[in-house]
Amino acid sequence: MALSLRLDLRQTQSLVMTPQLQQAVKLLQLCHQELALYVEREIEQNPLLERDEPDREEEPKAVGGTELDRDGDRDGDQDETEPAAPDTFEITETGTLSAREDAILDTDYDNLWHTEDANRGFGEAGLSFANWGVGGRSNFPDSNIDLEQTVAREANLRDHLLGQLNVDIADPVDRIIGLHLIDLLDEAGYLIGDLASIASLLDCDVARVEATLERLQRFDPPGIFARGLAECLALQLRDQNRLDGAMQALLDHLDLLARHDSGALKKTLAVDARVLAKMVAEIRSLDPKPGLAFELTIAQPVTPDVLMRPQADGGWLVEVNNETLPLVLVNIPYHARVSREARRREEKAYIAERFQAANWLVKALHQRANTILKVATEIVRQQGAFFVRGVQHLKPLVLHDIAEAIGMHESTVSRVTNNKYMATPRGIYELKYFFTPAIPSSVGGDSHSAEAVRFRIKTLIDEESADGVLSDDKIVGILDQEGIHIARRTVAKYREAMRIPSSVQRRREKAVGV
Repeated sequence: MALSLRLDLRQTQSLVMTPQLQQAVKLLQLCHQELALYVEREIEQNPLLERDEPDREEEPKAVGGTELDRDGDRDGDQDETEPAAPDTFEITETGTLSAREDAILDTDYDNLWHTEDANRGFGEAGLSFANWGVGGRSNFPDSNIDLEQTVAREANLRDHLLGQLNVDIADPVDRIIGLHLIDLLDEAGYLIGDLASIASLLDCDVARVEATLERLQRFDPPGIFARGLAECLALQLRDQNRLDGAMQALLDHLDLLARHDSGALKKTLAVDARVLAKMVAEIRSLDPKPGLAFELTIAQPVTPDVLMRPQADGGWLVEVNNETLPLVLVNIPYHARVSREARRREEKAYIAERFQAANWLVKALHQRANTILKVATEIVRQQGAFFVRGVQHLKPLVLHDIAEAIGMHESTVSRVTNNKYMATPRGIYELKYFFTPAIPSSVGGDSHSAEAVRFRIKTLIDEESADGVLSDDKIVGILDQEGIHIARRTVAKYREAMRIPSSVQRRREKAVGV
């Protein structure tokens, strides 16, 4: 067979990841903090981009809203329009100033006080501001006060202990020892250093360091400067005058308490079950980490990307939170001016490329907001029973269900739901929370959500009594009667994921009252 050359035309379709498409995909999976940083870098690199600063006096509005009724049906497609922002406050006549009152209060400092008259008045009595110091400046030593020094701040653990050290201990040597001991505390208030090393460093006896430590252990909060959990609890009981022989014996056998071995505890302490339960309850009332009360842990609030609120007619309004959307625009007048002044080909090419990149960024941000709104709206529509009746009515949902309903790919839905949050009447949830696998029903009909099954298991365990602790097999039987077909190992997996101990351990805990 002879080989020959031939020219054919073929028509094919392929998806090419252009730089613009890659940028759109990247923007879609960013959270609003990462998006703000990305847009900030783009504004720095692109002279045609600028931030759109909204009028601060205007009421903030959400971008792009969709109304749903309680059944999940759309009440009009509002993706392309912005709903009017409702009034959130009223200005009454008694809460405002009239023009005349405002003019009276708008008075300059010189209209009320004249330095010449003041100096003349003091001069008649032999006094003058000029005599107070050179150049009219006061000679008081604290005249130049730094305002930052007057700002109140929360006292930390070290400052709290130093204040007590300066008041309760007068000996300078003991103060230095106490200062070193304070520096050896961890964040929970425990002493992590070695007393012998402090004695060697300060060239003093270990007995004196131990005596100083004993005095510091009486400081507030009770339990501070302990070298272990048992000593920390003993210091707090001593402060309450409750450290007797039985409580000390219980502290010496905390390992038995950790294993919930009530039989060994009753035998070791020589007490009955009622007295043991009372002693354990008293131990539970103590603070195992007293130093943490002075550590300020600032919780970072979650800013939702989507807002959802009920309507007066019984439906839902879903909208994108405009606080998470960076407002940018293309500076058209500046583009027109620099385009007229450009002379070389490289300059014109650079301006055209920057203009195209700016337009594409604005378009990509708008498309990202619309995509998030579509996905969130479909989630609310399919999970409407959850928002009305609670987590036990959460439906099984996967990415394919949302992607098929809105006509998008599953990967797009996955990027949208990644690190995105929605504020609902039941709290703030990550969008991925609403996606749960399905558990088949044992009596036919609709399947059950895994999250709803976990909630039901936790409810059964919370409601069990001390004499009726439910094993995993019993929980399987109860769920099967309710139409939920689930294996025992699945119940154990869900229970361990919720940090719920086994039935044997729960029975021991209820026996000793913990």
